Order: sequence, then C-alpha cells, then structure tokens
Amino acid sequence: MLTLLAVALAVALGGCSLATRAGVALLYDKADLPVSQIARDLCYTASSPCDTPRHTLDLYQPAGKAWPVIVFVHGGNWDSGDKNYRTGGADVYANIGRFYATRGIGVAVINYRLPPNVAWPAQVDDAREAAAWVRGNIERYGGRPDRVFLMGHSAGAHLVSQAALTTTSAGVRGVIAVSGAALDLTDEQTYQLGADRDYYRARFQGDDRSEEWKRRASPALFANAKAPPFPILYATGETKALQRQSQVLHETLTKAGGSSALVPIHGESQTRMVLVLSRADKAAAPAIVQFVGRFGG
Repeated sequence: MLTLLAVALAVALGGCSLATRAGVALLYDKADLPVSQIARDLCYTASSPCDTPRHTLDLYQPAGKAWPVIVFVHGGNWDSGDKNYRTGGADVYANIGRFYATRGIGVAVINYRLPPNVAWPAQVDDAREAAAWVRGNIERYGGRPDRVFLMGHSAGAHLVSQAALTTTSAGVRGVIAVSGAALDLTDEQTYQLGADRDYYRARFQGDDRSEEWKRRASPALFANAKAPPFPILYATGETKALQRQSQVLHETLTKAGGSSALVPIHGESQTRMVLVLSRADKAAAPAIVQFVGRFGG
C-alpha cells in the first residue's frame, strides 16, 4: 500500500532522508510542459464555489485539439494522499500529468475526500463525479469527451475500478489499474498469501456479523461483458497477495466476457511503479500510451 511514498522509499533505501532523495532522483525524470497548458484547482463538483480543496483537479493539456484524456486517481490507503504530493524534490503526480500531456494525452489529476471527514464509499463517488466533470467540460479545453480514460495507482486503482464497474460507463473508453489492492476482497487465497483482513475491514466499514462489506467493496464482483477494456499493470516485486489481486481482477473480467490485459512489469515494486509511470524508458508508461492510442485515437 502507498501510505506515504516518502516513508516507503525511506524504508526501502535504509530510512535515510538523504538516501530517499537520491533514490527518487534515480527514478524521477521530470517532464516539461508549458505552464500555459496547465489549469490548476478546477472544481469538479456542482458546488460553487468549490466546497473543499478535495473536490479539485489539475488539468494537463496537450497542444492541439481533440486529444484523449486520463482521469488519474492517486493512492494512499483510502485515507491519505494529495494531487500536489512531493517527495525528495519530485512532484510525483504532477509529473504524470506533464508526461502524458507531452505525448498527446490530457490528464486530470484529482483530489478526493478522505476520512475522517467522509466515510467509504465517498471516495468512489468523487472519482465518478470527477470523470463526469471531465466528460462534460473537456471539450472547451481541447479534449474529446468521448475519449475519457480512468487510471489509478494502488488504492486509486481500486477506486477507478469500482467507479467504472458499478456505474454506467458511457464515455469511459478504458480503465488503467496500476498495482491495485482490494480488487476482490472475497478471495481467500489473497489472505493466505499475507493480506490483512482486519486492515481492509477497517477501511471498508466491515463488521464481524456479515461478510457483505467484502462483496460491496470488491470491484471484481461487478465485472460484466459491457465493462470498458482494462489493462491491469502490476509489479513483479509486489507482494504475492497484491499480485494475486491483479490476477483475480483480470480473470474475473475475462470470464465475464470483458476485455482485459494483464501486464506484469518486471524489476519494479508497487512503490516504484508510481514513479515509473512517467518514465519513457520503463515498460509501464509505453504500455499505457499504447493502450490509450488504441482505444482513444
């Protein structure tokens, strides 16, 4: 899980802040985009003025017109994270926006509400509302409202999968799930591989009297033949339990008659994945660009 990227990197690199900065520098490759092509803190709710900074997004716009757009949802254990997050001098999510915009793909990097101010499933509601705002407004920025994709990392992968599979997906061309967790909370093998049942129960408002919380919060259980296509990316350095979750979502979508591609990314970990999403020389980013080109061209 990505609670705080800096903490995870610090642990991986020996707990030293200097080592953390050095490690991020090895992975972070800053993408450049003119400031004039970035619109910050756009409110994506019907509230006016915006009721909370958690209901805002930053829009990274390619040059030209009629481009596809990704709605990107950050991770953070369902209870933390921010679109403006920085670690070791790296503006992690903003760099994702700039990277794809330079490749002709717009990106809306969103915030969403977090506990204790809201309870699950408000985060899913926010992801849906952000996607709806993009579909309704992107044309005036130069994008295609019928070429909208959802993408999320870690907990964000769960949120975009849940949002896409539990609502009408008209206008959503595809869902890019990166290093997702809690994709099928009913899968007992995942717990046998080390996943913490109580951890997920706490996040998804579960109780000891019923297992319904697992079914309610598992996007894989809502797989259907009309679902938008999914590429499901996972790192081979992730825990076996996390890898299992990506595999289960892929298998469930395929069995339901949907379109899914399982894409293992070798030599990476779940934490590193969020950094290599904006690296042209790593496998994850080219796979995403190819997918959007195929379904959003």
